[in-house]
Amino acid sequence: MIYRRVALIGLGLIAGSMGLRMRRDDLAQEIVGTARSAETRSVAVELGLCDRVVDTPEAAVADADLVVLCVPVGAMADVARRIGPHLAPGATVTDVGSVKREVVAAVAPHLPDGVDFVPAHPVAGTEHSGPRSGFAELFENRWCLLTPERPADPAVARLTRLWRALGSNVEVMDADHHDLVLAVTSHAPHLIAYTMVGVADDLRRVTDSEVIKYSAAGFRDFTRIAASDPVMWRDVFLNNRDATLEILGRFTEELFALQRAIRTGDGEMLHDYFTRTRAIRRGIIEAGQDTDAPDFGRSKSDREGVA
Repeated sequence: MIYRRVALIGLGLIAGSMGLRMRRDDLAQEIVGTARSAETRSVAVELGLCDRVVDTPEAAVADADLVVLCVPVGAMADVARRIGPHLAPGATVTDVGSVKREVVAAVAPHLPDGVDFVPAHPVAGTEHSGPRSGFAELFENRWCLLTPERPADPAVARLTRLWRALGSNVEVMDADHHDLVLAVTSHAPHLIAYTMVGVADDLRRVTDSEVIKYSAAGFRDFTRIAASDPVMWRDVFLNNRDATLEILGRFTEELFALQRAIRTGDGEMLHDYFTRTRAIRRGIIEAGQDTDAPDFGRSKSDREGVA
């Protein structure tokens, strides 16, 4: 057991997976959860994601020694403001958002003295959302990135123990560096995938549905992430706009270079470029970071969960 009482604020894919793994491996004496939607709370009870499910964040954090904010980035400030007066002295607050600098700015001012804030980002997930989407193996061999202001604090070491027990590899980095790295590896790719689906939808109206009907594996695989939660991704882009815009600018420059090579028939440039990018892809495979989340026998409706 690493924590005595853990409070999960928000009960979607990440929180549900944390709850299932912590209960399975006895990582916490008690797990208390809450969510804004009564339907989500009901599903969490049905699935046994927590030991107790309560109606409000204020009730959930009472006497907790770890509080995990599993809500969209845009909701972090309001939740932190609500729970601040109810946090126990010595508690640790963390989060699972994929943006870090803006989360620090939103959450830290609302936390009282004597409460540690250790921002975290488990780089794991699927395109599915909701409590029915969670599974205990979600974090296996994935990275969890911690961006604390004071890396040497005991609270950081304790949270590191938890994430390793959940199956993750853990690394500590600066919040601004995190946001730039994730703009490359996650945020810009999601935006491009959303754009490709939008282009396909425009063409569908012109080609009598043939773009969707005859979608090849490349289109399906590349745009799979465009099914991700729109609220979460809206908040990600609004809260990591500078890094995302920088990477999109670089992407545009690369795209123009490829466009020029195709137009001018520069096969050597295309071959060299594709050879280099194939090597990068093989490195991702060798690092074990390309496997999709297994379904574990769940139905399509179960995997998609509730809003």
